[in-house]
Amino acid sequence: MENLKQKARWVWSETLRMHRLAPETRVASSLSAVEIFTTLYYGDLLKHNGAEPRWEGRDRLIVSKGHGSICLFPILADRGYFDKAELERICQEGSFLGGIPDTIIPGYETINGSLGHGIGVACGMALGLKRKGSSSHVFVVAGDGEFCEGSMWEGIMFASHHRLDNLTLIIDNNKLCMLDRCENVMTVEPFDKRFEAFGWEAQRVDGHDIAALHDALSRLKQRSTSKPAVLIADTVKGKGVPELESDTLCHIRTLNHEEIDRAIGGGVK
Repeated sequence: MENLKQKARWVWSETLRMHRLAPETRVASSLSAVEIFTTLYYGDLLKHNGAEPRWEGRDRLIVSKGHGSICLFPILADRGYFDKAELERICQEGSFLGGIPDTIIPGYETINGSLGHGIGVACGMALGLKRKGSSSHVFVVAGDGEFCEGSMWEGIMFASHHRLDNLTLIIDNNKLCMLDRCENVMTVEPFDKRFEAFGWEAQRVDGHDIAALHDALSRLKQRSTSKPAVLIADTVKGKGVPELESDTLCHIRTLNHEEIDRAIGGGVK
C-alpha cells in the first residue's frame, strides 16, 4: 500500500507538471482520478503488457472520461507503453499525447472525445469476450457528469440483461460537471440504489483511499455472480490543489505556473 501511495503522489505531481507544459489539458478532472488509475495499473488488478498493448489476454480498460485521464499518461509511460521522453512533448506538434486522448496512444482502447459512450463500447467488448470464453475483464472509468447521457443508461440496462459479470464500471464521482455541481444540473444520486434497481452489484468507497479502492476492486473482479458491478468512487475535483478544489468552474480553469509550482513544491496532497 505504501508503494501505491508513493506512485499516486508521483502521478499527481506529473499531472500538474504536464499541465504546466500544456495548459489546454483538463487538470481538475484528471486529478480526481489519480488514485483510480494508479490502483488499477500498479495494484495487480489489470492484466496488461506495456510491451504488447494489444496482447489478446489483456483486460480491457475503457476510459470514458477521456479529457480527465491526463494522469494516465505518466502511468502508461512508466509501465512501458511508450518512452517517458514523450511526456515532455505533450500537446506539441508531432506528439501523440493530446488534450483529448485517442487510440494512437499505446494503451488506449478507444476514441475518448465524446462523453457517454464508454459503457456501450465496454458492453460490446464484455459480451464478445464472454462468447469467446475469454477470462479477460473489462473495466470502465467514467465521470459522474456522463450519466446525464441516455446512452449510459442504455448500456447499463444492456449489461444487466446480458449478465455481463466480466464488466466493472468505476465512477469518478467528483460531483462537478463542466459548469456547476451535478446536483444543480441533473442529479443521479443515489448512484448505488439506481444501479441496484437496474440489476447491478454496487459498492461505494472513498476514491482517494488506495487501500479501500484496491480491496473493493479486487473483490468485485473476483466475485462469483451473474451481475455487472459498479464502484462509486467519491472523489474531489482538483484534489490537492486548493485553487481548484474551491472553484465550481475548475473543470475549465487553467492553473498558472505559480499555482502549479506552489502545489507541487508545498506537497499539498
